[in-house]
Amino acid sequence: MRVSTAQFYLQSVQQMSSKAADINEQMAHLSSGKRVLTAKDDAVAYGTLAGYKNDLANIEKYKRNINQAESHNSLQEVSFAGAEDILNDIQQRLLQANNGAMSDEDLQTLAKQVRHSFNQLFDVANSQNENGNYIFSGYKTDVQPFSQQVDGSVSYGGDSGVRELQIAKNIKIPTNQTGDAAFMNVANAIGDFSVNYPTAPAANTSGVAVESANITDRNAYNLGAGPYTFATDPITNDLTVTDSTATVVFPVLPALPAPYVAGQTISFDGIDVTLSGNPLPGESFVISEQEDISVFATINKAIAWMEQGSVATNEEQHQVDYNTILEQLNSSMTHITSRRVDSGIRLQALDSQKDRHLDLELSLATGQANIEDLDFAKAISEFEQAKIALQVSQQTFSKVQGLTLFNYI
Repeated sequence: MRVSTAQFYLQSVQQMSSKAADINEQMAHLSSGKRVLTAKDDAVAYGTLAGYKNDLANIEKYKRNINQAESHNSLQEVSFAGAEDILNDIQQRLLQANNGAMSDEDLQTLAKQVRHSFNQLFDVANSQNENGNYIFSGYKTDVQPFSQQVDGSVSYGGDSGVRELQIAKNIKIPTNQTGDAAFMNVANAIGDFSVNYPTAPAANTSGVAVESANITDRNAYNLGAGPYTFATDPITNDLTVTDSTATVVFPVLPALPAPYVAGQTISFDGIDVTLSGNPLPGESFVISEQEDISVFATINKAIAWMEQGSVATNEEQHQVDYNTILEQLNSSMTHITSRRVDSGIRLQALDSQKDRHLDLELSLATGQANIEDLDFAKAISEFEQAKIALQVSQQTFSKVQGLTLFNYI
């Protein structure tokens, strides 16, 4: 068969190019340490590897979210720990103030110390993270959550938005607690109502106090009927309860008014009220619906109580006020502790999820390596064979191209 020079050159170049491509491909596998680089290497394995890589990429994303969620919740947990310490200090000052040996100057000093603690708590509630965002503002991270009014009261300027981050395929975890939930919505220690004890003309000289006042039957509760006035007859000492329209709601007709019996539960409009002590003739007080009381309002009341000092004209009422403030302060401490516990639970959940991701990541990486990793001994052998084949092709081409008929004349 006649072989032209041009055909010989073309075939030789194609063969050497093919051998060189094989070597380059083997070098790519050796340098990367991977058996499968493209779908051409192993179509089935390549598809499986795509699934492994996608799962591992998701885990990396979840781990970044976990780190971010840990940072946010850790900062709030630290803030709540500081708030606990501050409230504990205020409680100790209040207990110290309820000492008959305290002078007016001593009480004023304690009041100033509690005012300083108030300012510290106010600062904690307005804490910012490393980016300058307020951690208790909900979605309004650029808005200072708490501001103090001229009368000393504190208002909340954030919202109730709770941000979440996805830390697993079907798991999201909150990264913040809002300021209203943390500092404003503290459960009323009495129940669902607050009490106003008037000073005149029906001053509370008996020391009677509302121990609890709760809505026990929402269906029977007459929303908007309050506030309710509890009054004892100046002569008979019979107890009656009237609503905001002066309609008698206790006792319920046809029952007749009667003196209050210690330990008696007063029930009306789906509300149960329990008193401690016995009211004297002509005394009265008013209850108004209030389920939540802010931490700041409670501290302000404690400061006002201390500043009133020994000049209180009604010692019985002064002690009732003290007991109410102390109970509400205890409720505030319990509330802040529960907020701190919530942060701790979230941090615990994040740690647990992080461990699960690490275990899954190891399993996926092992599966990926079993499919993808290169057998170096085999790859080196194939590389050497390809290199020898290229050398043979080159040498053959070099010898054959030098042949002519003149060599045989």
